[in-house]
Amino acid sequence: MDKKEAKLIADKIFISIFEKKNPFTMEEILSKFAFDIKLPGKVLDSLTGEETWAESINPTRFITQKNMEKYDKQHGWMIKKRKINSLEDVIKIWKKINYTTTERIYNSINVAESDTIYNSENIYRSLDCRECKNTIFSDGCSNSEFIIASQRTGKSSYCIRVDDSGSCMNSYNVICSAKISNSFFIQDCNSLYECMFCSHISNRRYCIANMQFEENEYFEIKKQIVNWILSS
Repeated sequence: MDKKEAKLIADKIFISIFEKKNPFTMEEILSKFAFDIKLPGKVLDSLTGEETWAESINPTRFITQKNMEKYDKQHGWMIKKRKINSLEDVIKIWKKINYTTTERIYNSINVAESDTIYNSENIYRSLDCRECKNTIFSDGCSNSEFIIASQRTGKSSYCIRVDDSGSCMNSYNVICSAKISNSFFIQDCNSLYECMFCSHISNRRYCIANMQFEENEYFEIKKQIVNWILSS
């Protein structure tokens, strides 16, 4: 997975949600949509000096999962017993062998600039994702695909900025909700289709700010909202 591949995935997501071409670069998507998402930070492998990506950048010594396994095969991580006279001796020895492992990728393929990814495919600059595909700038998501800038969300597809939600699709900016489709700016709702700026309601369609509209009225307003969202 590289930035070019990630851009192609982002383009598909924008078309699905907004029915318009993606006007943003990857850097602009990161800035506009993922500005508050916890993402891996860039650090250096302490053994090789190569760039790598870590969940936390607070430690001072890092090693990629690949290089950690390579070192284990070539040298092993066990060392000869030494005389211990104090706690300081233990800490000093520990510091020599203690590296924070980065880019921990398990049973996954085509993953880049990410950490703690499990059973996933086509993941770019994301963190702690499981059973996900085609995921960009996201944290803590599972069983989802074609998502951007989402957090703690599951069983969702073609979504941007969906947080703490489940079973959402073709939606933008959804918080603490479930079964949301083709909707924008939704919070604490359930089973909505083609709704915008709604909170605390369920089983509705063509609502805006918790007001019921006719279908044709709704789509006229939606055009304006899409243009506003995609404006630079």
